[in-house]
Amino acid sequence: MTSAAFRAPWWARSPHLQTLWGPLLRRTRAPARRREVLPLADGDHLLLDWCGPAPDGQLPVLLLQHGLSGSSDSHYIIGIQRRLLALGLPSVAANGRGALVPNDTARSYHAGEIDDLDTVIRHVHEHAKGAPVLALGVSLGASRLLNWLALADSGKLAGALAICAPLQLANSADHMDQGLSRIYRNHLIKALLATLDAQERHLHKVNPEQAAILAGLDRTGIRSFWDFDGRIVAPLYGFRDAADYYAQCSAGTRLGAIDTPTWLLQARDDPFMTEASLPRQRDLSDAVTLEVAEHGGHVGFVQGSIRRPHYWLEERAEVFVRAFSSNHQSVSTAAG
Repeated sequence: MTSAAFRAPWWARSPHLQTLWGPLLRRTRAPARRREVLPLADGDHLLLDWCGPAPDGQLPVLLLQHGLSGSSDSHYIIGIQRRLLALGLPSVAANGRGALVPNDTARSYHAGEIDDLDTVIRHVHEHAKGAPVLALGVSLGASRLLNWLALADSGKLAGALAICAPLQLANSADHMDQGLSRIYRNHLIKALLATLDAQERHLHKVNPEQAAILAGLDRTGIRSFWDFDGRIVAPLYGFRDAADYYAQCSAGTRLGAIDTPTWLLQARDDPFMTEASLPRQRDLSDAVTLEVAEHGGHVGFVQGSIRRPHYWLEERAEVFVRAFSSNHQSVSTAAG
């Protein structure tokens, strides 16, 4: 374990300010992007948003995975893509099923869902034309990425960066029921249930059999992630209950099985989990480097001044891309 280079300014040491600043106060426009519809084997599809130059076989390509109830329009995805665009580097943000618009099956994604991610990684690797493919996952997207690295790694990633991953899902679910963390819990559950409702209405029009699957889920009185994961995620994906889902999909138990060079960035004050969820050195393989920041909240890492904040995660993403590029000259030229 090493200490992350991030240092919170005096005015942003609250984990809640760090967590809420981006989604509530940051205003940033999406860069010019090219949308691709990627078909899936079950007849559904994913939306990919490409940014920057087309892959040329030399410059590294960064694949970004958003968090729970996020999308390619999440502020942290937009910020990183804008940063890489300014450097002349290609990136692609992959949306989970239903992230932007309703999809055509009842399936969505969860902390251990890796089949869709595997399809995306293989697709991006093919389009990279031999250039390094890197992956950056945020929150639940980081959990999916770490699970893929441990269970399905096909050697198609040169490196991975996982940010604020909920490494112990039961720990996170319990913590979200306490104190101010309940604010985030309530917001996320409300957003997830609204997405389910929209998905069911869409499926009634395009796939009534799939709509019936969602209609059969008991959504009444859901007030915690234990409720949501036990009544929605577990039956949709074949887990016995929430505890079974958490046990099978917590990436923290699999960090020792990762072979691809991976940077794991966590904040000690993350309100989505407790410090007890941080892995010990003996839990990590030699390929995993754990960096822990004292502050940062959940996917915050805001620096600068109140009037002119800047976002350290974007700097970290640039450092990550440079470190795992096999062609540093091309990256330096693009940055100059």
